[in-house]
Parts: sequence; structure tokens; C-alpha cells
Amino acid sequence: MIYGLLAGITWAIETIVIGIALSMAPFIQDQEAIILAPFVSTFLHDLISAIWVTLYNIFKKNEHGVLKAMSSKNGWFVSLAAIIGGPIGMTGYVMAVKYMGSSIGAVASAIFPAIGTVLAHYFLKERIQWYRWLFLLATMIGIYGLSYSPNVKISNFGLGIVGTLMCSFGWGIEVVILAKCMKDSDNAVKDKIALQIRQTTSAIIYGVVIIPMIHGWRFTIGLFSTPANKAIFVIAIASFFAAVSYLSYYKAISQIGASKAMALDVTYAAWSVIFTIIFLHDFTLLKPITIICTVIVIGCSILAAVDFRDLI
Repeated sequence: MIYGLLAGITWAIETIVIGIALSMAPFIQDQEAIILAPFVSTFLHDLISAIWVTLYNIFKKNEHGVLKAMSSKNGWFVSLAAIIGGPIGMTGYVMAVKYMGSSIGAVASAIFPAIGTVLAHYFLKERIQWYRWLFLLATMIGIYGLSYSPNVKISNFGLGIVGTLMCSFGWGIEVVILAKCMKDSDNAVKDKIALQIRQTTSAIIYGVVIIPMIHGWRFTIGLFSTPANKAIFVIAIASFFAAVSYLSYYKAISQIGASKAMALDVTYAAWSVIFTIIFLHDFTLLKPITIICTVIVIGCSILAAVDFRDLI
């Protein structure tokens, strides 16, 4: 459970840092940059975090295991999970935010644990007690409360719904596949190795398919020029925290199961509020509704991951 909470804490830090990067000049210089920013930043984010994880595995002397896993059936399934959760899930999240607003996007990212939990129940035979469902529902309501805005502008309801489904199902299916591959008694893939395969596959698909499809290579290459490369440095920092978050998340999945790990991971929404107040000094967030929802998200997420029979 500590690994699950650490995943949420470090992802919250990553979210704040990537937000700083996206507010820098290269990503807001014109309308084209604003449109390309989410896709290009995600590509660079996954690419650099893949490098971080690769360096970690080299240091831990796991590279032989990576090569072996990539040629196995479970390794291929991890790659499939990367495609479903990376390009498909993340693109869906971007669509949900773009066409239905950030509050709906937050709901989309909060729904995935519920979908993943249902899938884990049927395909991984994880037992989900009724009170855990209630705490998970309370967590989703809390996340919506943290991001709610009365000025939601829905520009395209149909595409927004498509994006929400892509995001929630993509991330939910991804976690279940990963959990199956990491717990397979015959040829399990270790969590650290699974993460390297996941991030590398996601970066390749973005670089080969997504970026060319949106004509984003010229903009991407331009980010490495001075002074635009300052944004790359910030993205590299965000990617480091993302790598730590993913390593913790995968460790939690392998040790306590997909449904519990997902419940703990979504606490990032509440930690983001706390860290924004502490590090960015945004005291406008100190409102009763925000404080209440932050407590609900952290508290109910932890309770949603607890099997009370284990405490007896």
C-alpha cells in the first residue's frame, strides 16, 4: 500500500512539473503549438521516462531479463497493454479535456479504477468487498469535486464521450493485462522490466504513428533548440518523477493486485492540490470544498484498498 501511495504522490509532483513545462513559451507561442502541446509533451514524457527506467535497469543489472521478456508471450502482452494505455488511453484523456473541459477529463481519469476493478474481478478473480466499492465511488466523487467548474464548456459532446471511453477503458484494461503478466505463475514479467517495455513501446508508437499523423515532428525537433530546450529540461524532471511513480505503481500492482493499486494511485488528484499550495503558493485552493474533497480522496482511496479481514 505504501508503494501505491508513493505512486500517487510522485505522480502529483509530475503533474505539477509537466504543467510548468506546458506553460513555457514553446508550448503557448501560437495556436499550432497549443494544439500539439499535449501530444508532443506526452511523447517526450514517455520517451525520457523510458530512458530513466532503462538506466535504472542497467544499474540493477536487469537488462538481460528485459531482452528475455520482450521475446516472451507475456512481454508481447505488456507491449499490447502499453498501446492500449499509452497512445489510446492518453489520447482519449486529451480528447476528453479538449472537448468537454478539464473537470470532465478528471472524471474520465477517475473512472478507470472502477472499470479496472470490474475487469480485475472477472478476469483476475480479485475479490472486491461491497464497502470497497462504496469507498471507490466516494473517491470518484471527491476527484470530481476537486476539478469541478461551473463554467464547463462542452464544444463537442460526441467526441468528448469517445475520448472519455478511450481513456477510462484504455487505462483500466492496461492495468489488468499488466497484473496478469506480472503474476503469471509460468512466465511472469517483473514489474521493473514490464515498465521498461511499456514506456519504450508507448514512446515508439507515439513517435512513429501519433506525432507524424498530427504533423508534429517539426515542432518536436524545434523544442531542442535554444532557448526552447529549457522546456525539455523541465519535461526531463517531470519524466523522472513519472518513472518513480510508475515503478511504485507497478510494484503495488504486483504485490497487492490491480484493484487496490488503482485505488491508491488516484490519490494523485488530492496530492496535486496539496503540493500546489505548498510549492506554488496558490492559496486560492484553500476553500472548504477543496479541503473536504482532498480529505475524501486520500481517505477513501486508502479505505478502498483495504481488506478489513487482513486487519483482524
